[in-house]
Amino acid sequence: MSDGRLDLTVLGCATPYPAADNPCSGYLVSSGGARVWMDAGSGTLGPLQRYVRLDELDAIWISHLHADHSADLLTAYYGLLFADIDLASPIPLYGPPGTADRLAHFLTNTPARSPVESAFAVTELHDGHRTTVGPLRLTSRAVAHGIPAFAVRIETAGASLVYSGDTAPCPSLTELAEGCDVLLCEAESDRPPSEGEQVHHTPEDCGDTARTSGAARLIVTHVGRFLTPRQAVARAATRFDGPVDHAAPGVTYSIG
Repeated sequence: MSDGRLDLTVLGCATPYPAADNPCSGYLVSSGGARVWMDAGSGTLGPLQRYVRLDELDAIWISHLHADHSADLLTAYYGLLFADIDLASPIPLYGPPGTADRLAHFLTNTPARSPVESAFAVTELHDGHRTTVGPLRLTSRAVAHGIPAFAVRIETAGASLVYSGDTAPCPSLTELAEGCDVLLCEAESDRPPSEGEQVHHTPEDCGDTARTSGAARLIVTHVGRFLTPRQAVARAATRFDGPVDHAAPGVTYSIG
């Protein structure tokens, strides 16, 4: 039985490539025995195994198909089908349109298409997609990243977490995060672009999104290479009066 709490474990949050001690974007979300790998960026499969075997995952959720959020799906495929794991059935994988074909294009080495569906039961996300994984309720919204990209709200009976994925500030993220217990929000940009489309949050944007949505707590993540986590937290806190933390790898947050 679940007590309604939700645990968020940070596997990594680096961008756009792993640091020596920090993989790219990846998180483990768990409650009541249900476990979801949320984003599978480069290097996250290693620390994931401190907490759960691949075949013990109940689902995988991918925000978008940039490598720093999805590349470890490739090595997970080999682990699931060709190593020491006896996979009873494909793992449910929720990802942007084209996820299965993108994986197959990379993994196919002969005229026959690689059997990605033997490892992953792929469901393509759309704006407003909803599903349940044990006691976890997942709602995905399309966000503004220049390519198909999604944010997700994960809820239990007693807790709510919203993860931005990668996105510029946008109404769909603010609506999704309304009244959430924790907003896990990327802060990749030091400043908005001087020209062209904005596709990431600045730390100040993180604070604004948290404040406008009425989030109880903000955790900044995916901090860009031209910022330090301390700077990102301090700058976000100028726009948001609630608690502000940084998603350090290896930390588990208990929500609810």
